Amino acid sequence: MSIGLIGVLIPIVVSVGLFALIFGIVYLRSREKMAMIERGMNPGIEVTKPINRNFVLTRGCLLIGSGLGLFLAYILDNTLYFAKENNDNPAIYFSMIAIFGGGGLFISYLIEKKDAKKDIEN
Repeated sequence: MSIGLIGVLIPIVVSVGLFALIFGIVYLRSREKMAMIERGMNPGIEVTKPINRNFVLTRGCLLIGSGLGLFLAYILDNTLYFAKENNDNPAIYFSMIAIFGGGGLFISYLIEKKDAKKDIEN
């Protein structure tokens, strides 16, 4: 397959895929509303999820942990692996981001658990 043919096919495939995605969402939403009407429910009332009060805390701890992991990976890459000619160690970066991001989420969980216990006592 030549590069020119791929260059022509990519916009066509993306356009068809986008149309199918939008059509599928609209079609499934209308089917859901029709099923609600058949069961005697009001389709205008949306069922909402309970609001997570600690959304900002969770995302903030995740981003702080990921940033700390990225910074520590950079430091480790430039200090411990200086003997190598190729200082490109992507495994260090991914693992540190995952470890410290997970640690940030765990700290967020502990804070939320402590906050929930305090709400129950009051």
